Amino acid sequence: MTEPHFTPLSEASRRALIAVRDSAYAPYSRHPVGALLITESGRHYLGCNVESANFKGLCAEAGAIGAMIAQGEREIVTLYVIGPGHHLCTPCGDCRQRIREFATPATVIVVLDGEGNPLKHYTMEELLPDSFGPENLPPS
Repeated sequence: MTEPHFTPLSEASRRALIAVRDSAYAPYSRHPVGALLITESGRHYLGCNVESANFKGLCAEAGAIGAMIAQGEREIVTLYVIGPGHHLCTPCGDCRQRIREFATPATVIVVLDGEGNPLKHYTMEELLPDSFGPENLPPS
């Protein structure tokens, strides 16, 4: 298998990702998360987690995907996720499926430490093996 390739974040993108993470609304978990995705066109979309008192919040990855969709784009090339510390802050199960909807086999998901340094990267197959996607459904 070919090692997935991703372009390291520019300093401006790293700062933007930290800033969006720091803007997260996470009063219940106190675990702010930011996401930055890059599309096939090269555009960048940011998202942060937004919690609610009923514990049904919006994940950072979902926010970034929503912004991408709102602008008419549909393909994720690279997705960066940043949490508050020096541990892996990987996408939750729901977000793995959301990412899968707009990923290709070449999509790379990069998990960063709290300062924006890469900790680990994944292909979609590594993040969600044997996944179910749009191609598994009958044509409409």
